[in-house]
Amino acid sequence: MKSLLLTNEYPPHIYGGAGIHVQYLARELAKLCEVEVRCFGEQRITGDNPEVFGFSADSSAYTAPAPLHSVFSALQRCLEFNTRRIEADVVHLHTWYTHFGGILARLNYGLPMALTVHSLEPLRPWKREQLEGGYDFTLWLEKTAIEMADAVIAVSHETKADILSLFDVPEERVPVIYNGIDPDEYRPTANRGVLEKWGIDLETPFVLFVGRITRQKGIVHLVNAIRHLDPGTQVVLCAGAPDTPEIKAEMEAAVEAVRRDCDGTIVWIQDMIPTPDKITLYSHARVFCTPSIYEPFGIINLEAMACETPVVGSKVGGMKEIILHGKTGLLVPLDQQKASPFEAIDPDAYSRDLAGGINELMRDPDRCAEMGRAGRQRVLEKFSWAGIARETLALYHHITK
Repeated sequence: MKSLLLTNEYPPHIYGGAGIHVQYLARELAKLCEVEVRCFGEQRITGDNPEVFGFSADSSAYTAPAPLHSVFSALQRCLEFNTRRIEADVVHLHTWYTHFGGILARLNYGLPMALTVHSLEPLRPWKREQLEGGYDFTLWLEKTAIEMADAVIAVSHETKADILSLFDVPEERVPVIYNGIDPDEYRPTANRGVLEKWGIDLETPFVLFVGRITRQKGIVHLVNAIRHLDPGTQVVLCAGAPDTPEIKAEMEAAVEAVRRDCDGTIVWIQDMIPTPDKITLYSHARVFCTPSIYEPFGIINLEAMACETPVVGSKVGGMKEIILHGKTGLLVPLDQQKASPFEAIDPDAYSRDLAGGINELMRDPDRCAEMGRAGRQRVLEKFSWAGIARETLALYHHITK
């Protein structure tokens, strides 16, 4: 068995959960079968398993509107994925950026096609801010790829329900295979020097956010929640890679306004920090917060839990299957309509509810420690990349019969 993984993100260019997924899945699958990765970038690893080939796109001559450049450069790479000879038994797609490449491989090379759903375009209407008319194209591309795939892997049962409601796909073609974590890498660490490097007050407990600045991650709602946190609460925002200049400006204005109004410390780290530093932040935070308004799974919650930190997260998507309310963290209800999650939110109510959950745990360090231990135990029992790779390989064999 040889698997060809198509992905936009692969080390060293990772900025989200899908990239983390492919990184660790490729590593574990390579212990079981032959793996090749084709990705966006300049990566080149040959004579090893997995082999990795990066593909670049030159958009300097594009005269199309700027929001369409990422769409057309993705299609350019997908074409080049296929002009390089493919010798594999199955092609496995990750995110809409690679769907066109998978369609070409399935039709031109006759390969069975698996597709992992990390998110769904119809449930991310704010992407129009970023892509403009390109969003309509990604809607069509995702629908086409999902409905022609031999297997559509859902990363949670909630995601499976979304797939079945939005697309014409037989239920038996939609298995659920969770994301995972490496608990040997993500574990509590005592390296307090990293906190000093990033300007964090070692003597004041802090609540932590890690993620991109995007509507989906709900970061602005968390910033607005700071007004309702207990006085003196330290907040660390490890938040970068804004989707658009508009949301970057909105985030900057929200942080500045809260700094004027509140007496607590706000540390905003805008760099994409190294994984060891991120693990240290998880390990020393009293509470981790995931305020996402749409989250098919949420690997960052596993990262925090593996480092024995309780999670306050929105009660949406796969997070309802990761966080055990009252045992490994707290789930905050989010009043939303599936068709348009961003517009359905009462921003003030949601920010107050987030603050309520954070305050409840920040006030009780013993409860946080107990939840943290329970969270790591849940990770060890339920979310192993080795087990996920075995499930994925079994699926490959099923669709290549």
